[in-house]
Amino acid sequence: MNNHTNFFKVLILSCLFLASTVFAAWPHEDISQAVFAKSVKDRAPIDIITEADNSLGKIYFFTNIRHLKGDKITHRWSYKGKVKAEIDFDIKGNRWRVWSSKNLWHRWTGQWKVEVINQNNQILLTKTFEYKKEDE
Repeated sequence: MNNHTNFFKVLILSCLFLASTVFAAWPHEDISQAVFAKSVKDRAPIDIITEADNSLGKIYFFTNIRHLKGDKITHRWSYKGKVKAEIDFDIKGNRWRVWSSKNLWHRWTGQWKVEVINQNNQILLTKTFEYKKEDE
């Protein structure tokens, strides 16, 4: 009987460890993926990037939302402290993939920021990317 008890303790601890490892890789407890990409196809990001040169005229921000069915989230795009766009999404499922895009003028080099904001105006996540001059 004691061997069975020890086995179940080890099994439960192993499951808890694995679950915490999986969730630790998420950028937020309700967001399993948040990335910048050159495109989105079949509801998945294509060519994930963290920086781009100013020959790229458009960039996408993709988020995979979890457990927020019935809520609303916003992608807030900012550049040099100024909000350039806010795109709202109604979350209609327990797993909901959304993306927004921004057309970038070649002179808007520097750091860009996208905040994922919930319906209570709380920032869930902030991601940045560098938009560089083509010859840098």
